[in-house]
Amino acid sequence: MRNIVKYIIKRIIGTIPILIVVSFISFALMNLASGDPAEIILTSQGTVVTPELLESVRGEMGLDKPFINQYFSWLKGVIHGDLGNSYATGIEVTEELKEHLPYTIILASSSMILTLIVSIPLGIISAIRKDKFIDSIIRVFTFIGNSIPGFFLALILLLIFSLRLKWLPILSESGIRSLVLPTVTLSVSMISKYIRQIRSVVIEELEKGYVKGARARGVKESIIIYGNVLNNIMITVITLTGLSIGSLMGGTAVVESIFLWPGIGSVLLNAIANRDYPIIQGYVLWIAVIFIIINLITDLLYRVFDPRVRDV
Repeated sequence: MRNIVKYIIKRIIGTIPILIVVSFISFALMNLASGDPAEIILTSQGTVVTPELLESVRGEMGLDKPFINQYFSWLKGVIHGDLGNSYATGIEVTEELKEHLPYTIILASSSMILTLIVSIPLGIISAIRKDKFIDSIIRVFTFIGNSIPGFFLALILLLIFSLRLKWLPILSESGIRSLVLPTVTLSVSMISKYIRQIRSVVIEELEKGYVKGARARGVKESIIIYGNVLNNIMITVITLTGLSIGSLMGGTAVVESIFLWPGIGSVLLNAIANRDYPIIQGYVLWIAVIFIIINLITDLLYRVFDPRVRDV
């Protein structure tokens, strides 16, 4: 237990320079972007912009200071949990992200659960029935799922299940029915990728000596598959899940926009359209923190499922 705590502390300390670099790059890029933040704020408020007023607001925002001073002032606020205020709404960026974060967590969780429930059994079945009819059917599905763009699939699902059959709502509303279509849209591509990866790993495992030995001793095939092989492919599943969760929690902007799902991805699109730089900077930092946390959890799970890395 002590080794795990030391490992976590070491990893957290090691991520601090990464976050500083990410924050500097994002702040620099926003500083180089076109548009004067002071002018954007005044315009969003419907105020007539005059040179005197513009200069006054720039001074209040600290935009008349050197770039490095602006960065350290912003970084000091970030350390204290202050990511600034939205140019468009005036609401704190932290509050804006907090408001929309639960929706992204719900959508990401439902998509990930559906992906694992479908892909693991189908991947194993496809490997066991290699080159059989069921394997061919599953591989056709994975090919189609990998090929169809997410936005196109979303429109097809809306056309069929919302406009034609009227089973599900077109616009996002409260309740689980609004979650169905965006969840399926996000899951189809992931399921296809997972099935192909799991199929490949299971086929490789079935060729190993411990499987042949177990079969020679008369061990049931179900015990071999679900008692040994499944445990040995968990590293692959954990890796895929870690990468997918990071991407999903970062925000699936296109899907959220199509289904009007109020997650942080849709917030980002609005911020880009309105040149709302504090929101974009907060989003970038959020992405960095999420990927760092997911990578840490993934590494810890490696130590649980793979004895070879427990003592590393």
